[in-house]
Amino acid sequence: MIQITRIYSDKNGESHFEDFQVPLKNNGDIGFLSDAEPVKSIVFREVSPSYDYDFHNAPDRQYIVLLAGGVEIETSLGEKRSFETGSILLVEDTTGKGHKTKNIEPKLRKSIFIKTHTV
Repeated sequence: MIQITRIYSDKNGESHFEDFQVPLKNNGDIGFLSDAEPVKSIVFREVSPSYDYDFHNAPDRQYIVLLAGGVEIETSLGEKRSFETGSILLVEDTTGKGHKTKNIEPKLRKSIFIKTHTV
């Protein structure tokens, strides 16, 4: 299983966290694989160590894979979680009050944004 944290907006526009796991199937010598999911695009990103972005919405439904550097995310309800290098997020709060994001390590943060099709 692969652990992912989802960030989404409820019907009142409040953002929340939800953890889920992606099941993997044994594919023999090549390892364990998930089902394929169609994507629109992939974007590589770097942000400065001082990155601290106030409330905002995700521009699209997208996975974020943290390659280097940790991040703290705060929901509109004030819940905060920290995510380390290797974490995977599914950001779906494209409407509503959004979330805050800031670096938690004094170094350049590198990540991949994988924009998906709407579910």
